[in-house]
Amino acid sequence: MNGDMGEKGHSGLPGYEVDTSLAAHAKGRQLSLDREDIAMVQADQNELKRSLKGRHMQMIAIGGAIGAGLFVGSGSAFTTGGPASVIIGFTLVGIMIYFMMQALAELAVMYPVNGAFTMYICRFVDPSWGFACGVEYAISWLTVLPFEISAACNIINYWPGANGINNAAWITPLLVALVVIQFFGVKGYGEVEFVLSAMKVIACIGFMILGIIINCGGVPTDPRGYIGNTYFKEPYSNAGFLNGFHGFCSVFVTAAFAYTGTELTGLAAAETANPKKEIPRASNQVVWRIAIFYIVNLALVGLVLPANSPLYDSTGSSSHRSPFVLAIKAASIPVLPSIFNAVILISVMSVANSCTFGSTRTLQALAANGMGPKIAAYVDRKGRPLVVVGLQLLFGLLAYINLAKNGGTIFNWLLSLSGITVLFVFGSIGVAHIRFRMAWAYNGHSVDELPFKAIAGVYGSWICVLICFLALVAQFYVALYPVGGPNLSAEGFFLAYLAGPLLVFLYLGWKIYSWFAVPAHRPLYIKIKDIDIYSGMRQEQSMISGVDVTPDQRRASLTEMHDGEKKKGPMGWVMSGVRNII
Repeated sequence: MNGDMGEKGHSGLPGYEVDTSLAAHAKGRQLSLDREDIAMVQADQNELKRSLKGRHMQMIAIGGAIGAGLFVGSGSAFTTGGPASVIIGFTLVGIMIYFMMQALAELAVMYPVNGAFTMYICRFVDPSWGFACGVEYAISWLTVLPFEISAACNIINYWPGANGINNAAWITPLLVALVVIQFFGVKGYGEVEFVLSAMKVIACIGFMILGIIINCGGVPTDPRGYIGNTYFKEPYSNAGFLNGFHGFCSVFVTAAFAYTGTELTGLAAAETANPKKEIPRASNQVVWRIAIFYIVNLALVGLVLPANSPLYDSTGSSSHRSPFVLAIKAASIPVLPSIFNAVILISVMSVANSCTFGSTRTLQALAANGMGPKIAAYVDRKGRPLVVVGLQLLFGLLAYINLAKNGGTIFNWLLSLSGITVLFVFGSIGVAHIRFRMAWAYNGHSVDELPFKAIAGVYGSWICVLICFLALVAQFYVALYPVGGPNLSAEGFFLAYLAGPLLVFLYLGWKIYSWFAVPAHRPLYIKIKDIDIYSGMRQEQSMISGVDVTPDQRRASLTEMHDGEKKKGPMGWVMSGVRNII
């Protein structure tokens, strides 16, 4: 992988008109790591458009990751670990997510490059490891899309009027809707996420109010009256725990899956109008979203619905196992379960919309940097990576597999390809940030030059890496000895942990290939002295920290920058805090 990892535009050669058509782009060899070939591809395509505005980034940050993982997936965490395990597990993973987002924001503001964290791992850790993380991350989104579409069908079947109707009647219009959204490029993604995220945020706030009312006995139809912490005691659970430490370990992957999508704000840096302003604000909002929309809501669910409730055993659609819908049902509130079911359907479609964004931008970035077919790097004049978008939508057709009798088995194996992927990716982002800071200091730069600094510095990234490692160990234990058995089952283990061996296979595959094709990729990792910290840097930042800027010029620029900053004062700090929350 070469050092030119920044954003590339047209070649700009005088008297030479670049043919940006897909036909012209597809000519020549499709796989190449030659520097001239890579430069040709980058000159032969248009840039991704910076169409995401501040309101898009804020709503993606607040509600982008609120989806089926929270509304439906948390149900299995309650039944295996209990309410206390859910609160502790989601809080620990939430802390990891917050520090990861701080590290990612620091890097994304500094280098708003296409591919974001995949390219940071390639540059600051090892190209082979970055390739493995990027491909597996893309695969996870590719396989989640047909799953989400199938989940949407199951949610629709919650309503009696949908019974007896073939699921193909729902799959087809859902796929068509996704195609239409992609037609409008990143702006379409941003607008759809803005609307859907707003609905999810309103639903979460509404449930918090309702949960408090239910717990206090304020629902006339609920015969239980005041509940308090009843469900944290016997016979419902033992101080909020089920299945002891074993049950607690089972919560981690559910929590990580529920938080997946948070990192998309970093991935969107290359398509954000003002990354220096919007990325830090969006990242700072993560802590409030975790605390309010995840922890508070799940704590209220644990208070108003026992983890051993027979309602969890009901058969039918996914919504029948949503702890949020079941909590409303347990309070005997009419109509409202159907309304919340609609919110879950909206959440699932939001995740499906995110699938196309997460996978396409990652695959396009890998191809643009010589790690995939050149045709996959193609971006049209409107900033749409058409080839990889088409690939993602083709994967969406796998949703029709669910119509077969054994479709569920096939889906389980497809989803096993994603499983623990995010834990590897999030931990690798932490490592990339740590090594960036080491290379930054090695080249004589100070943290004062950084346009945005992670709130806990490298210590936060070390905490992120540690929690990811512990979560992977916990999942390995649960994969060998799942709650309820069967123990030491090869099928059960690979269903839970297949993403691990796949990551190793991708890493070794690229390392072996690049051993012959790219000698620079042969080392196990990039030495600190060899890390490129200048390519892809924002133009404004290069005036301060560029390779040709002398230490005296750097100090003068920093002094001028700090003198030009307004002193906030007490009111300024209050308003800044409010903007970070809202």
